[in-house]
Amino acid sequence: MDERARKTALRMIPYGLYVLTSRSSDGMAAATVNWVTQASFEPPLVVVAVKTDSRIYGVIRSSGTFALNFLGKDQGDVAYAFFKPVEGDERQIGGYEYETGATGSPLLRIVPAFVECHVADIVERGDHAVVIGEVVEAGVRREPEGRPDEAVLWLRDLGPKIFYGG
Repeated sequence: MDERARKTALRMIPYGLYVLTSRSSDGMAAATVNWVTQASFEPPLVVVAVKTDSRIYGVIRSSGTFALNFLGKDQGDVAYAFFKPVEGDERQIGGYEYETGATGSPLLRIVPAFVECHVADIVERGDHAVVIGEVVEAGVRREPEGRPDEAVLWLRDLGPKIFYGG
């Protein structure tokens, strides 16, 4: 396989940016993720790929729950804040205030929308696990203008040299 062609082709897949959060008896964790998609209408399922060696993955496995915090177009700084491990307490995580959701997962107050999920299944392959979550709660804090999918921060919005995948 031509490695350059593989990398370029896979980087042509568009990605939205989200902050994945979870809390278990081991503590809480958060990370910026972008391999996310809806997988079913009924029941409502979302899929997120998570690095298997990350703290967030361990917390999700332990708790069986997670939240996807949708980032708005103007929230590149929030995405960058969660690219690295963060600390949190009962009021904030990574420097951003949150509230505790129905699943116990932190819900960032600054984001325009979120979904909370119970883990339905996990498939481990390669260096990421595919986590399938059944949506059990959702919230919209800021109604999008126009198409909802255009309100989400895209990886490409962070600049021409920021890539993931490939």
